[in-house]
Amino acid sequence: MKILLTTLNAKYIHSNLALKYLYMSAIENRRSIDMREFTINNDEDYIYTEIIRGGYSVICFSCYIWNIARTVYLAETIKKARPDVKILLGGPEVSYDAIEFLRKHKYVDYIIVGEGEEVFKDFAAAIISGTNSFEKIKGLIYRSNGKIYVNPPADLQDFDNVPFPYSFLLPRDDKIVYYESVRGCPFRCSYCLSSIEKHVRPLPLERVKKELSFFLFKHVNQVKLIDRTFNYDRNRCNEIVQYILEHDNGITNFHFEICGELIDEEFVNLLGRARKGLFQVEIGIQSLNPITLETVNRNKNTKLLLDNISKIVELGNIHTHVDLIAGLPFEDYLSFVNSFNGVYGLGADQFQLGFLKLLKGTKIRDEKNIYEYVFRDVAPYEVISNRFISAEGIARLKMIENLLDLYYNRGGFYKTLEYAIARFEITAFDFYEELAYFFYLKGYQNRSHKKEDLYRIFYEYACWKDRSLPGAAEEIQRLLILDMSSTLNPDAIKKFNRKGWEML
Repeated sequence: MKILLTTLNAKYIHSNLALKYLYMSAIENRRSIDMREFTINNDEDYIYTEIIRGGYSVICFSCYIWNIARTVYLAETIKKARPDVKILLGGPEVSYDAIEFLRKHKYVDYIIVGEGEEVFKDFAAAIISGTNSFEKIKGLIYRSNGKIYVNPPADLQDFDNVPFPYSFLLPRDDKIVYYESVRGCPFRCSYCLSSIEKHVRPLPLERVKKELSFFLFKHVNQVKLIDRTFNYDRNRCNEIVQYILEHDNGITNFHFEICGELIDEEFVNLLGRARKGLFQVEIGIQSLNPITLETVNRNKNTKLLLDNISKIVELGNIHTHVDLIAGLPFEDYLSFVNSFNGVYGLGADQFQLGFLKLLKGTKIRDEKNIYEYVFRDVAPYEVISNRFISAEGIARLKMIENLLDLYYNRGGFYKTLEYAIARFEITAFDFYEELAYFFYLKGYQNRSHKKEDLYRIFYEYACWKDRSLPGAAEEIQRLLILDMSSTLNPDAIKKFNRKGWEML
């Protein structure tokens, strides 16, 4: 009997930590278990052929909002080709409506609900031994002789008993290495799956240090900690940061997701000592509307939040990523404008404008009727409209998101953006909204653009503005040249100069 653990990642540089946990939990049967990761960008025939030619008896898919549609189609196709193959699914996208999912998808045989390490270990043992005795495996829902059997939920996992996922599976240099030092989250944000779990389960500090040392020893390029709130325990957080500082190899980058309100002076001081490139932090702001924040169970002390983030941004050596979510309760278009301007003013390295996803199992999905949510029926269940913002308003924010990514997050326009917003005497939001209207009016959204084309488009926009603000286009062209020289390589600049400023 051969078992395949597999998934479709969103990008090549991503890797799946869950599969590694499952593999390590059933390590005694590793000779009968393969692990293979694909991406949603791989050709369907390629994935199908690779799996079919493996001759597996059981194929296990890790399911998320970004891959569920492709996964179920692939599973159904495999079942048609090999009716004897058993299909197991696990992950957040199937854990919250497992019975209904099995009823709808007849080609799926098993679903693991919730954390899967112990469940998969027992499942793999039953399959490989040939006993196929599943009735005592907690956390497993399965189909047998046309009936669906629902076993009791699995006990809460003792996280310290979960093996280190990289003991036998060495990290690859060309992919992000994901690591988890804590399971659970102390906060109860109504849109987040982490709010469902009521417990925070940290690994012992000495184990965390030992495992981080492994990544440092291996000169891994980037370690991304998937802890929902890395600094939930300030002392623990600061001790880990101190340890990394003391053992810095000059290569590895560590990424943390932190709560802005919990940033303390010691944390800022520690970050201030780091070499540039050692740490990057991601801070979810989501909204600056206090009623919105209270409604979704987040701290509404926005002054403290913004002040703390400013301290990190001002250090200048920490890559800082901040987020807003459009479509939250009580956040209408004008309120979102205020949130956008407040967050943009921080000057973070990355500013993600995201859109609410009404995930299965979350409180906000249960409250959809209260706030009159209209959202997409298929993953990722993104908001279309609600009682506070129309579908047209969300669409306008989508346009602005596109321009924000192209010109702010992609980098290379720092001097030009700063000057343009000040020169045009408008807010950051008004600038991106106007630039977006110009961009879409010209039809530039209908094709992809090389980086150098974005400079041409910006200059064309500046010439349009020059009619009411004489001299603006000339100064913007000068700044675009400076930004280009600090971003593009010399050959690209020569090519740009040969072609000129006009979009063809």
